[in-house]
Amino acid sequence: MKVLKRLLVLNVLAAVVLGPVSGSVLAAPLKPDEQIKFRKAGYGFMAWNMRKIKGNLEGTYSNDEVAKAAAAVAAVSNSGLGALFGPGTDQDIGDLKTRVKPEFFQQADKVRELAQALNKEANELAKVATTGDVAAMKVQFGKTSDACQACHDRFRKE
Repeated sequence: MKVLKRLLVLNVLAAVVLGPVSGSVLAAPLKPDEQIKFRKAGYGFMAWNMRKIKGNLEGTYSNDEVAKAAAAVAAVSNSGLGALFGPGTDQDIGDLKTRVKPEFFQQADKVRELAQALNKEANELAKVATTGDVAAMKVQFGKTSDACQACHDRFRKE
């Protein structure tokens, strides 16, 4: 558990310190198709970990497994995925499909609001997961899921 708490603290500190810094400053610029590929992978990894938590909440609960999955969700949420929505990533590129609606690129304030809400709930998810309180975890899982869904409802193509 101490390792998970340290990971959470490091993720939060990285988000606070590096949050205002553009991802392109920290890494070589990515082509639009690479941005789409990496963001899909990031969100896919987050979804996989959310499914692991859900499975635990609906079945046999493993606090260790839930804590690891919640820490991964928080880490991905705070990783700066927003930098992967650059120019040219609003459309399909070859066989690489994007499910982002054009409105996403026109409503930066709303996107920022939804992203901050997800980060807040994901960080709380990781925190609650370390307590072993299954009832509290169910509540926080619902809040985190709702934060994910809010962005999907507004900016994700069917």
